[in-house]
Amino acid sequence: MEVLNPDNLRKHLQHKRLALGADIETFARLIGMKDSEAAYEKILDWERGVGEPTPRVMGFINSLPEFDSSPSMAAKFRFIDLFAGIGGIRIPFEGIGGQCVFTSEWDKFAQRTYAFNFGEVPSGDITKIRSKDIPLHDLLLAGFPCQAFSQAGLKKGFADTRGTLFFELQRILAYHKPKAFLLENVKQLKGHDKGRTLQTILDVLRGKNSPHLPEDADLSEEARESLGSLLDYDVDFRVLSSNNFGVPQRRERIYILGFRRDFIGKSEYGLPVRILDRLSERVTDTRLGDILEDSKSVDPKYTLSDRLWEGHQRRLIEHRAKGNGFGYSLFNGDSPYCSTISARYYKDGSEILVDQSHLNRNPRKLTPRECARIQGFPANFNLSAVSDPQLYKQFGNSVSVPVIRAIANEMAEVLRDGAC
Repeated sequence: MEVLNPDNLRKHLQHKRLALGADIETFARLIGMKDSEAAYEKILDWERGVGEPTPRVMGFINSLPEFDSSPSMAAKFRFIDLFAGIGGIRIPFEGIGGQCVFTSEWDKFAQRTYAFNFGEVPSGDITKIRSKDIPLHDLLLAGFPCQAFSQAGLKKGFADTRGTLFFELQRILAYHKPKAFLLENVKQLKGHDKGRTLQTILDVLRGKNSPHLPEDADLSEEARESLGSLLDYDVDFRVLSSNNFGVPQRRERIYILGFRRDFIGKSEYGLPVRILDRLSERVTDTRLGDILEDSKSVDPKYTLSDRLWEGHQRRLIEHRAKGNGFGYSLFNGDSPYCSTISARYYKDGSEILVDQSHLNRNPRKLTPRECARIQGFPANFNLSAVSDPQLYKQFGNSVSVPVIRAIANEMAEVLRDGAC
């Protein structure tokens, strides 16, 4: 690695930070420093020419990719990417000519992966970002937090802090009035509280009423003030599974699509219904083996230890004795698809195990690259920013890119015709 003199080192460090659009606090988190005043001062000193990073930290900083972040004159429309995760929603909408003008994601590890793939560090907690500080946009995208509604969680819905985050979307929609939005969540949202939670969300988006939340509901001040602002969107939803869009994973998610009524005009009312109906008719054949690496060449660390494999088998027997369906799921190359990868996959891999009996080995977990493939991420998606456990969490929390791409393609003409 080239040794830089103090002045060039100072300029180099500042350049790497500013190229990502990161303030000093954000940059500290990105490179793995503790969020503290001391970390802030240390980076400030580096950029003043006082001291220098350790070789490990310097190596990480140098590995940060650089992208052309200048505004695109060729962009067909502008969008924002909220609860962005690692950018699975962003990829398809850039693919149809959109320009991402704002991103928000609070998890520092997801921010790292995002930065390595898009050249920018997402803004943090959306509850602390005022609507007026978000740029003008045509389209709002959000895979808003699903734990409050998921089967794996406690299903508290709006009673959960994560459930009330929907109303952060509501206040941004009320302020900016983008021409369209796309929201993604777990399929359990459809049946939560006997359908009342989803109905509340749809009513808010359609402007049928303003919600009444308890005084102690955890909302930002701006979101609470915005509850009385009526929206006016033509909205519909569907549950779609990723295996019908070309990837071998059965991942059912709910997609909520809306267009501002005065933007599409009365003649186009029902546009979300028509788009989602067409997508619901999709059926494709998939095969898990098409995304699997040759097990002979896969690092042995992904193969289950005897102890872990014996534990999986024992728990399966115990669950069956109790009459429930819990336990591990075993697949091979000829399986049409695997089950849904979750954020807990890093723990023991129980929901998706790859059979290796033909090699006389215990089953193995998917590799992070295989996880990227079953979620439809491109082959050049950079996985080097974080550890395997973090990658498993990130892909378990991500959207299915091919489903988003299909929706984006359906929305493309309308978005391009009505860009701001």
